[in-house]
Amino acid sequence: MRCFRPLLVVCCVVLFSAGCASTLDPTKDWSPERLYNEAKEKVKSGDYETGVKYFETLEARYPYGHYAEQSQLEIAYAYYKYEEPALAIAAADRFIRLHPTHPNVDYAYYLKGLINFHGEKTIANWLFGTKDDLTDRDPKSARESYLAFREVADRFPNSRYAEDAKQRMAYLFEAQAKYETLVARFYYDRSAYVAAVNRCKYSLETYPRTPSTEDALGIMALSYKKMGIAPLFDDTMRILKKNFPQSRYLEEVAALKS
Repeated sequence: MRCFRPLLVVCCVVLFSAGCASTLDPTKDWSPERLYNEAKEKVKSGDYETGVKYFETLEARYPYGHYAEQSQLEIAYAYYKYEEPALAIAAADRFIRLHPTHPNVDYAYYLKGLINFHGEKTIANWLFGTKDDLTDRDPKSARESYLAFREVADRFPNSRYAEDAKQRMAYLFEAQAKYETLVARFYYDRSAYVAAVNRCKYSLETYPRTPSTEDALGIMALSYKKMGIAPLFDDTMRILKKNFPQSRYLEEVAALKS
């Protein structure tokens, strides 16, 4: 009898633990379809953490097939909505790497574009934020967003996301040009004229034919005038007057002469 009691206790503990494990995992007997649908509902209701958990559980238990593949893409979307951009991009990149010819790979690229578009350092942050540290801001997210949208527009012209991707590309193209001229003006206002000219040249070469072209030419003319480089000043003014005869920079340059 002395040996029986400890054995009984051990058996009870094992049975109790098994029961708890079953209770702690309500998805234990769920089919892949149910796991997928429940995860979708969680994400739809705003419970992104549980949604991701269910999608990851589905992929771990049923690593092959339609539901597993789609779960990988849904995880990227859930992290995006959960405001975890790094994890969302990593998930989207993983899906692209594993399924480069998947029918929904266009959405993976589009999602990458959206994630970067609404990233922590968005266009609005470094266009309209505090200007005293403007040169330290990194427009990398804007560039990454542009490249992702270009993948959609170029590789999947018939995609349902192609038109929106093109519109966002146009906005990003101008926004990046605007950023460069803002930095150029930042340098000019601090008498760093060579740096201002270089930034304007980069903007004109990289982002041609945008509304910011006028700013780039104007700031270049002002900088050349301040540096006393007459030939380059005259050439820049000629181009500015030809393309923007009513430019506000003409008055600003004239004020320097007086």
